[in-house]
Amino acid sequence: MKRRYLLALLAMVLVAPWAVADGGMWMLQFLKQQNLKRMQEMGLKLSAEEIYNPGRGALGDAVVQFGGGCTGEIVSSQGLVFTNHHCGYGEIQSHSSVEANYLRDGFYAPTLQDELPNPGLNVTIVEEIVDATDYLSQYLEKVGEQDPLVYMRRGYLRKVAEQWYVENRGALTAGVTLDMAPFYEGNRYYLFVKKQYSDIRLVAAPPSCIGKFGADTDNWEWPRHSGDFSVFRIYTAPDGSPAEYSADNVPLKPKYYLKVSGKGVEEGDFVMMMGFPGTTNHFYTPSEVRERLEVDNQIRIDLRKVRQEAMWEEMMKDEAVNIQYAAKYQGSTNAYKNAIGTSWAARKKNFEAVKQEMVDRLLAYSKQQNKPEYAEAVAKIEAMVKERATLRALAKIYEEGLWRAVETAKAPLIKSDEELRQLRDPQAATKWYDDVVLGYFDKDYNKEVDRKVTAAMFEAVLKYIDRVTEGQELSIQLQTPFTIRSLMESKDLGAIFDESIYFDKAKMVEVLSSEGGEVAYALDPVTLLAFSVREDMKTISKALSEYDRDFALARRTLLQGMLEMDGEMNLWPDANLTLRYTFGQIKGYVPRDNVYYGAQTTMDGIMEKWDDESPEFYLLPKVVDIYRNKDFGRWALPNGKMPVNIVATTHTTGGNSGSPLVNGKGELVGINFDRNWEGVGGDIEYLPDYQRSIILDVRYLLMILDKYLGADRLMNELDIVE
Repeated sequence: MKRRYLLALLAMVLVAPWAVADGGMWMLQFLKQQNLKRMQEMGLKLSAEEIYNPGRGALGDAVVQFGGGCTGEIVSSQGLVFTNHHCGYGEIQSHSSVEANYLRDGFYAPTLQDELPNPGLNVTIVEEIVDATDYLSQYLEKVGEQDPLVYMRRGYLRKVAEQWYVENRGALTAGVTLDMAPFYEGNRYYLFVKKQYSDIRLVAAPPSCIGKFGADTDNWEWPRHSGDFSVFRIYTAPDGSPAEYSADNVPLKPKYYLKVSGKGVEEGDFVMMMGFPGTTNHFYTPSEVRERLEVDNQIRIDLRKVRQEAMWEEMMKDEAVNIQYAAKYQGSTNAYKNAIGTSWAARKKNFEAVKQEMVDRLLAYSKQQNKPEYAEAVAKIEAMVKERATLRALAKIYEEGLWRAVETAKAPLIKSDEELRQLRDPQAATKWYDDVVLGYFDKDYNKEVDRKVTAAMFEAVLKYIDRVTEGQELSIQLQTPFTIRSLMESKDLGAIFDESIYFDKAKMVEVLSSEGGEVAYALDPVTLLAFSVREDMKTISKALSEYDRDFALARRTLLQGMLEMDGEMNLWPDANLTLRYTFGQIKGYVPRDNVYYGAQTTMDGIMEKWDDESPEFYLLPKVVDIYRNKDFGRWALPNGKMPVNIVATTHTTGGNSGSPLVNGKGELVGINFDRNWEGVGGDIEYLPDYQRSIILDVRYLLMILDKYLGADRLMNELDIVE
């Protein structure tokens, strides 16, 4: 133990001040203090003020949060936005039908009037970032709030942010949204003042054989050959303010937009990326790494595999079903392959040992500085992870095996006795069915697909619950296993899919409007399933929540120690869907012994993968013609090949989809859309040898707009730098 302590102390001493490690998702307001010099040495030609300069127009003003979980970039003086095809997939799907299948054929609006509105889609621009740590501390002291489970919630912080805004900026105006968020587990708080736009229209999208080429087989993989982009436009009221959709609205006049590089990049070039990364766990302790691998990831991998196999079988039988379930399948496989890759990286690079080194350094610092609270925090985290293991496993089984997989398990329920009484009116019952039930079981629901998936999931879930609870006496009681076994007694789950009133409007209205109908409703198979799943999830969640407060306090203390030990300017905070930047270079990598992957792919690789018998690798004839005729225009490489994708050492995660990749001059050279499978473990620990962002080379995007879609209007609108 003495030797281990001395080694940890030596490691702590040898960490030079201001020595920033590779990787990181850094905050823009500290760019000058943290990374500017290094970035300029690598090839950045911009000043800090040209990147982030609130109110004056800078690179950061062109970066937008697209929807709830993607990034985009403004690329014209008329509010044109580039993002990924998979980020706009839901919108493209919503406008598609068998007759006008924009997913299959692509879409281009030749005029502004042809651009398609998307109700519910928002685009947000960060206008200012404010350090709110002291303000929040004073506020909490004034109101006497000491519970971190209360004051770390975004909803609570939003109210505090509104008070700050009124006191410091005046009344909230149309479109202004406020996001105060905790950083370093609540040791710092920053307020993001944003402008939100809600009239967002679809302008262009390539066909899926381009935008989704390789689909799930190539997902998380390099080499890659996907034209993963879509084009939207932000509209405002005539006075420039955010507004809901109106025919009178006009294109946004942005503070700043990105010029587009027609020159592209080469291996070794400096690049920078900005976006809204979602979640990382850079400060995991060793026990949290084990929990992630053995519980969270393994359950997700096992149960999603079952769901996806059942879903895929039905999708391949019918094009209409394939359209219905395309987005659901894509969402499931995305997280599935991520879990596999994270577990692989964690074991290959021994993340447990890496985090043990981090903890050992903190323990040495704790002893040296006579601050036992840091050592106590580590011990508490380790103990709580062990104690909650079974509950955590059950929560993941219900989430992955039922809530996300079995659509009837999430069916809408009547919320109260009062609502039930109101629904005795046949008109009210009819309206509830039309709005609520059919709002859930919508055009993208297929009963036979759900039947197939449900049968597979019921069997898998029961086996998993038995396995994780074997030999244990649970402190909670679960209803769902009994409900599932009862429902499985009916042939082909007919009790659910052939007998439930949820699939018969007339019967539902009759039951709800009849005297004593509440009993028949309560005993309906779908009601029983959906109710038992919800109740069990509440029970499990409540039992797990007993650890939340102590866990949050221990995590905050742990990070307090890390900040003291290493200094805030040397540590980037975990991602939390707030605006960040990352930087690196265009660079290939060695995934395994004697194998080297270069940094760029070309259309040659598309033709090598081309398989018209595969729904993932087919090509429409026009794509083949462009390649065979070498009709690439001015976007080809000097050797005549057409660039498609590139990789860079930038540090990204979910939420960075659609992030702009810019060169040293701040010109757009690519759009991030994925990470390589070997590097997804970077959510826990950056992997310089493996970590690569997979990026659409903007020259391929320009070629598709130019040669495939014939989008002359958009090509003329872009500011292309040759």
